Amino acid sequence: MKPMIANRSFALILLPTRNNIQLFYPRTKMKTLTRIMVVLILFSLSISAEAQIKVDLKKKLEQQVNNRLNKKADQAIDKTLDTLEDSIAADMKKDGASNQNTSGQDKQSGQSETKNDQHAGGQTGGNQQTSLQSYSKYDFIPGEKIIFYDDFTQDAVGDFPALWNTNGSAEVVTTNLYPGNWMKFVMDECVWTDGLLKLPENYTIEYDVIPIGGLEGERMSGWHMRLMQAKNINAWDAGSAPGQGGFHFQVEYFGRPGYSTWLYGDACAAAKLSGFVEGDNLKEQMNQKYHIAIWVQKTRVRLYQDQNKIIDLPRAFPAGCVKPDRLRFEYGAAMISNVRIAVGAPDMRNKLMTEGKLVTYGIYFDVNKDVVKPESYGTLKEIAGILNEVPDVKVRIVGHTDADGADATNLDLSKRRAASVKNELVKSFGVNGDRLVTDGMGEGQPVAPNDTPANKALNRRVEFIKL
Repeated sequence: MKPMIANRSFALILLPTRNNIQLFYPRTKMKTLTRIMVVLILFSLSISAEAQIKVDLKKKLEQQVNNRLNKKADQAIDKTLDTLEDSIAADMKKDGASNQNTSGQDKQSGQSETKNDQHAGGQTGGNQQTSLQSYSKYDFIPGEKIIFYDDFTQDAVGDFPALWNTNGSAEVVTTNLYPGNWMKFVMDECVWTDGLLKLPENYTIEYDVIPIGGLEGERMSGWHMRLMQAKNINAWDAGSAPGQGGFHFQVEYFGRPGYSTWLYGDACAAAKLSGFVEGDNLKEQMNQKYHIAIWVQKTRVRLYQDQNKIIDLPRAFPAGCVKPDRLRFEYGAAMISNVRIAVGAPDMRNKLMTEGKLVTYGIYFDVNKDVVKPESYGTLKEIAGILNEVPDVKVRIVGHTDADGADATNLDLSKRRAASVKNELVKSFGVNGDRLVTDGMGEGQPVAPNDTPANKALNRRVEFIKL
């Protein structure tokens, strides 16, 4: 009787030895069974080998993919580094060409510490450093005594500035285009100096302005400024000809500057003026920074846009007609900073040659830099003229800073700025360098407390001491 298949399976499992198997199966069937077992073993080995091959192929594929990804990543990194190195090399070349040195912590020595790389050419834009020689016709000399100064550093970003008032809105902002704090307004109303200004017959006004868009959509909105006589300290003075009269400077939405005066009384009204400044090179552009300087000498008003004197009105303020006491910005969209109002035309010759010491706030530097800005041309030209007329006099040039930043850094910065002033006097104005020595005092000799923007501006100065 043949065993059941199940019994055969049971016998194969429980009795795996060759001798025991032979007890149940004839020799002929053993050969067949042996062949089957060999085939099964070979098949099993084949499956195992195939699985191993698949594992090896998978590992190899993963390795090749990783290698290619790493290679592409390395190529991308190398390309980025090459671009960065080229950029750094270009910047170093540019810095070397302009002798710029950007170390230091003080804001600026000189009369108006701009916190920006000041736009100075109308259309050159951005942070470009304009050469001193481009200001060769710039005769503006700032007033000696500061009576108002605001760079908005004392105000929190987002707040309305403390020294101003408005019937509309404005706020202190920062921008990725230019460093420092700025008063931004986008409105159909006005913002003005809160207290009335005590202005004599002769004074200067300076500020930086960036025209922006917003009021007219994405395009430039233009902006307006008024130097005016208010009705009283509390009045915001409505109307197209507000207050008791004044001088109006405007920049239209397409960039063209213009001006007008408004005066009351029969005799004065007949003297009112108006006009536009023509020339594409004098048109302002959106998101560019411009330095505006206004020089009032009794009845005469001169206005400078960067290095260009664009307005000169000998009879803008006829005697007895108007006495300005307020600065107002209005109707448009712009950012304003570094507002400086000063009085007293400095008698440089008397102070240097007779008193033996000339203190000037008319030499400009950008924040943390020792490069003399081109707006310094008028002051340097005046000083150079005095020195060249008295060739035997020797002078020590001394730089001073405010107290912001580390003492040692400010000391070093003040020394480098004094050296830069000497270099410009020699290179640009032909002063004999053997007559000039330089030094720096950093923040060590303040002339005012370092507690407000106006006082800090007084401490940032350059002195010429007769030896």
